[in-house]
Amino acid sequence: MTTPHTHTVGAAISRVPERYIWRCCIGLHSAPRFLLSAAYFSFYRGRFASKRPELLLSVLTLVCSLAENSGLLMLTYVSSTETYNVHKNGFIVFIGSSLLHMLSTSFLWHRINRHSMLTEEVTSYRWKRRLFLVNIGCCLAAAYFFRRHNKYCETGVYTLFALFEYLVVFSNMAFHMTAFWDFGTKELIVATPSEDKRY
Repeated sequence: MTTPHTHTVGAAISRVPERYIWRCCIGLHSAPRFLLSAAYFSFYRGRFASKRPELLLSVLTLVCSLAENSGLLMLTYVSSTETYNVHKNGFIVFIGSSLLHMLSTSFLWHRINRHSMLTEEVTSYRWKRRLFLVNIGCCLAAAYFFRRHNKYCETGVYTLFALFEYLVVFSNMAFHMTAFWDFGTKELIVATPSEDKRY
């Protein structure tokens, strides 16, 4: 057995109170992420109103975004020490839907790029592409080092796995932060109909 120099995300948040702080933060930020999924879907519908393939891809992107957020909640609230299979499936749903979401988003933005784009949208598109490629590379590297650690238990390999796991998390967060360029000048209003308009 080797001693890691960097702990994995799971190990870093497995102790109390870190576990509860992490769960609280993920829970609090999940609602805006679900709302952002709907905002992007509305944005794509507006851009691709008459283009059926892109509209279908927009639906796939929405489903992937919702699955990614749900997978993140699942792997956050069910720890690997409590119910390993549920946690593992949450991780698989999160990573798989995250990569597919980034791929479909990049393709949709490539289609938007063919038409006129604002300066912020060009910046957003470029960063989305870069971060998607970084995320794929980090996922592959993390998978490689995880498998290598489990097979050979070499010194330093688990540390490399942990490092790339953090890079997967950070590149995923950065990808979603490109929403700043997409919606930075927009206002969000969440409202309910007035009493006299309810049926």
